[in-house]
Amino acid sequence: MTQNQRRVLFVAVCSSCLVILDGSAVNLALPAMGRELGGGLAFQQWVVDGYLLTLGALILAAGTVADRYGRARLLEVGIVAFAVTSIICGISWNAWMLVAARVLQGTAAAVVTPSALALIIGSASGGVRARMIGQWTAWTAAASVAAPFIGGAAVDVATWRLVFLINIVPSALMWHPLAVLRREAPPPGKAGRLDALGAALAVVGLGGLVLGLIQQGAAGWADPFVIACLVIGTVGCVGFVARQHTAASPMLPLGLFGERNFAAGNLATLWAYGGLGMSFFVLGLYLQQRMGLHAFEAGLGLLPATLCLLFLSPTAARLGARIGPRIPMAAGPALAACSCAWMAFEVPPLSYWRDILAPVILFGLGLALMVAPLTSAVLGAVPTEDSGIGSAVNNAVARIASLVCIASAGAIMGGKVDDAGFQRGMIATGLLLAASALSSALWIRNPGRSETGAAGGGLSGDAASQAGD
Repeated sequence: MTQNQRRVLFVAVCSSCLVILDGSAVNLALPAMGRELGGGLAFQQWVVDGYLLTLGALILAAGTVADRYGRARLLEVGIVAFAVTSIICGISWNAWMLVAARVLQGTAAAVVTPSALALIIGSASGGVRARMIGQWTAWTAAASVAAPFIGGAAVDVATWRLVFLINIVPSALMWHPLAVLRREAPPPGKAGRLDALGAALAVVGLGGLVLGLIQQGAAGWADPFVIACLVIGTVGCVGFVARQHTAASPMLPLGLFGERNFAAGNLATLWAYGGLGMSFFVLGLYLQQRMGLHAFEAGLGLLPATLCLLFLSPTAARLGARIGPRIPMAAGPALAACSCAWMAFEVPPLSYWRDILAPVILFGLGLALMVAPLTSAVLGAVPTEDSGIGSAVNNAVARIASLVCIASAGAIMGGKVDDAGFQRGMIATGLLLAASALSSALWIRNPGRSETGAAGGGLSGDAASQAGD
């Protein structure tokens, strides 16, 4: 591995871990934020969804900009913006200032996210690329494991504000390597205009749907504001799809969905990551606000699932490469759905050791079995030259699914983190995961042996990145 490749690997790992840590650690700080700043469940949802909204809506546009103006250059801008918005989050003195800062932070994360894997792919090939992606996978998985500890420790030992302010350290460490990469980068190879109208339609569509779903929990479906938001959001999403048919340089090339595994894999991603987003949101709140665990203890409580992901994902990747992705992609979410049903139908009051630990382990086993073969199937279905946009699309689908499902959590739970709300949240999560299992069983096709090996060799890192966020 050359010095430049080591520099690329360092930047890719740090930037991915930055986004993963910030996205995951914040969940365990939500109750502390609510106690200090007020705002209730809707505020807690928006702390998460404000970030995911701009991240999911702008990630495709960011990938397009990176291809046109240089990945290292755009990543440098994104890291600076992420550090600045993290400081604003950390010094926020009221609830909606924090939400506004999180929206801006999600914009910066959208710039950072698609560039990490693209830098590795552009800097190496063959065995060197595989080793780089393998190391990236290990570090991003470790970041997903560390995130609950960091979030819980920040709240219990110091303050929830440290969850954001700690981002200054890795941002500063990346400054010099990124500057070198930007100077040494070859000229961008693509030309064309950014689909600004498509980006605007995506933001309007997602923003309207999310705002309507969140407000519905308090105002009901018949409220005129809720109806207006949902209508505007639906029109925006339809307009976005229509725009992609006519744009000269679309954010989302719809022709990619002509590949069966790409379309079916993204459908499975939609259901699965919607369930994952809702499950960790609901379970993290329930462990603290109903079962009385401290934030750090709640982080420990979720640790078995992330440990399963860290240690078993390479085995699942090898299994998917040997037998094809269809069975792991169907069996993994099916196991996770069973764990949700297990927790949903236990009789309260619940005890962590008696009622939660075993289902969390089962959930982690299902997660580990699913994520690497899923991303392998999706990205293995597109040509190599389109792997960047394929990765961006799959990342966007995963984040949008989490966004919408977390936005719906308040309505599903009845606006309360109680036993009945927890049961409804777990049932909804189980149904989403069951839909993912069924989609994979029905429509995923196992490629030939050589295709499977190629697809499975280096893609589990992206899956780990998505699961950690």
